Amino acid sequence: MACLQRQTELSPSEERQRYARSQKVIRTNAKILGMEGDMDLQFLLQGGDLLKVRSSKWKKTRYFKLQEDCKTMWQESKKFFKSNQTFSLDDISAVRMGRQSDGLRKSTDEQVEGRCFSIIFKGRRKNLDLIASSDEEAKQWVNSLQKLVSNMNNLSLQHRTEHWIFSCLRKADKNKDNKMSHSEIKDFLHLINMDVDDLYAEMLFEDCDKSKSGYLSGEEIEHFYDLLTHREEIDVIYGEYAKTTGFMSPENLVDFLMKEQREKASLADAHKIIEKFEPDENAKAKKLLSKDGFIMYMHKPEAMILNTDHKELYQDMSQPLNHYFISSSHNTYLMEDQLKGPSSTEAYVRALLKGCRCVELDCWDGSDDEPVIYHGYTLTSKILFKDAIKAIKEYAFKTSDYPVILSLENHCSVEQQEVMARHMSSILGSALITSPLGDGMPTNFPSPEELKGKFLIKGKRLNKLEASFASEAAEADDEDVTEEEESNEEDEDEEMEKEESKKKKQKMAKELSDMVIYCKSVHFHGFEEARKNQSFYEMSSFKEGKAMKLAEESANAYVRHNVEKLSRIYPAGIRTDSSNYSPVPLWNAGCQLVALNFQTNCPDMDVNQGRFLVNGKSGYILKPAYMRDVGTEFDPITLTRGDWLKHKTLHVMIISAQQLPKVNNKKSSIVDPLVKVEVFGVPADVDEKKTSAIENNGFNPSWNENFQFDVYVPDLAMVRFLIEDHDSTSDNEFVGQYTLPFNSLKMGYRHVPLLNKNGDILPSAGLFVHVMVLDAE
Repeated sequence: MACLQRQTELSPSEERQRYARSQKVIRTNAKILGMEGDMDLQFLLQGGDLLKVRSSKWKKTRYFKLQEDCKTMWQESKKFFKSNQTFSLDDISAVRMGRQSDGLRKSTDEQVEGRCFSIIFKGRRKNLDLIASSDEEAKQWVNSLQKLVSNMNNLSLQHRTEHWIFSCLRKADKNKDNKMSHSEIKDFLHLINMDVDDLYAEMLFEDCDKSKSGYLSGEEIEHFYDLLTHREEIDVIYGEYAKTTGFMSPENLVDFLMKEQREKASLADAHKIIEKFEPDENAKAKKLLSKDGFIMYMHKPEAMILNTDHKELYQDMSQPLNHYFISSSHNTYLMEDQLKGPSSTEAYVRALLKGCRCVELDCWDGSDDEPVIYHGYTLTSKILFKDAIKAIKEYAFKTSDYPVILSLENHCSVEQQEVMARHMSSILGSALITSPLGDGMPTNFPSPEELKGKFLIKGKRLNKLEASFASEAAEADDEDVTEEEESNEEDEDEEMEKEESKKKKQKMAKELSDMVIYCKSVHFHGFEEARKNQSFYEMSSFKEGKAMKLAEESANAYVRHNVEKLSRIYPAGIRTDSSNYSPVPLWNAGCQLVALNFQTNCPDMDVNQGRFLVNGKSGYILKPAYMRDVGTEFDPITLTRGDWLKHKTLHVMIISAQQLPKVNNKKSSIVDPLVKVEVFGVPADVDEKKTSAIENNGFNPSWNENFQFDVYVPDLAMVRFLIEDHDSTSDNEFVGQYTLPFNSLKMGYRHVPLLNKNGDILPSAGLFVHVMVLDAE
């Protein structure tokens, strides 16, 4: 071993050279991140020991250090045989101070609160729970990591690409000499998801090797980068409008914006764009836009496919609550499946941060008189009801200010129901709605605007709300809720149903009952009965099968029902793997609370995320006017003539893609990408078209294929861009997607950001398209 050590030792001169190269790499990456000389970055690069916590008995010291790429954390054990792991800062969702995670609350004492912090990862990866040696050190780690992650997230697409390509170049440079041999260039091309034949690789190499030294370095690598990232399709577009001087004048830019992008634009707008995006000071001084400036503008949010006006809150929020589609979650406490998956307060945090406005709590009697939440009669783990309420309180209004509905599945005894009521009252305080807004008995729902920052309880109630305003109302603590009222609530497995059937009546605590104001759960007996006898605040929950049948067979009646009442839809009990159903047919029927398993990555969740992508990610989308009119004739199935028929023709040209990632289980291979364009909406609008597959190129594939779609009800239509890795022997694999409402599409040449399976942005990837929406003849 000593002999091996001597062989790998470097001379002092070599050590100095390696250190100098390392510092140069760090300076380059720090500059890209806008953190040159930053003390927080220096702290992370120096690193330090932290106590890693997995349980009350497993706490071990690990050394954490930021690597020179400024995006990868290195974790090393202190054992004789050292082991190490890395994780990318791109995978971090949040860094939270204190004992906020379930693991730290269970495994540590309150005395170490100030020394604890958690790194929360995207997707299903477990949290990293850590303890620093002091409160000050914990704050330093949290602040430094938060700043670096924030800076990375705020990088422009161009800088993200530079950072990513630079990292790949470093990986391919095996001997770390800052020179790229022919074989290292081949490795680099493979790393960036591009497979080229030897002849083309040789040609690229020779073109860049101006010194004829047999390797690339310095400016030669920069030239190689320029060749690689050259966008011919951008050249063509830019050239059309920069014919006179080789630059775009303000007048040229106005022409481009009006003719190609179908935007209203003035010379003042053009001057602002040049001032903001032109990197060349000489061109900027002459009021000209260079090709680099044009590319930078085309990658900015204001030029992307999503209408930037729709990213902000742009809809009327003063309509009654039931006039909105409301982002809703089912079994929100679960991180995985519904049989043995873990329950966690983190699941509530993630759903709320995604803009979810209706979360579910399955409540059961726990030990020490503390109610717990879990999926009854299964092996899913349990969390304390009060911990869930605390987490909900903490994160409810981080993404959206608009009201959160707590959907209670109550299986608790009267005693523990009283505990539930006390916890909600003490934790949520004045934010909890415990009486109707205004004076007297309400006749309609308040609006999301009136309910800003408030919590509503959905659950069973002992009596009608009207009884609270009647002096003769007799209320007793031992009043019952009949099985009939309960039977429409979520059905669990057979064992639970047998258990529940033994109870002819369920006792209910008055304290909990009185908290149900605008969302009282009742059984559904049919549209006619509901119209005659159901108060506006009395709502029904429908299992997906029954709801789908009603949406198909009695669509107009369902739409009219949802003009006046709230409806909640939930997945069938057989979905033990937490799979989802399509929310689209239920939205078409006007159902507001279409609850999905937020923890499950699937096309249905992509569409749900796309539906609520707009209106400031408020979690509330105003239904079209014809779905808010009690006398509406709208039927999404038959599509009789009405205000909803606004026949449009959607033209989409798929031009190219950039920097696509490799698929998870094929890290050694190059993707063969194809693009699908899918339209969701009323049955007449549902359609899908796809491009051919491009072999062995995930870096800069090009298609130039045109598609056309007929869209009859644009108000309800959604468009999804999906990229898959073509496989002739098995199913294609997911690469990335982006879904948005049809009415939020911008026309012209647009970049489409891409999201991964978890719904998180793929840092440097994108799709380039041309979109045109025309009135059908």
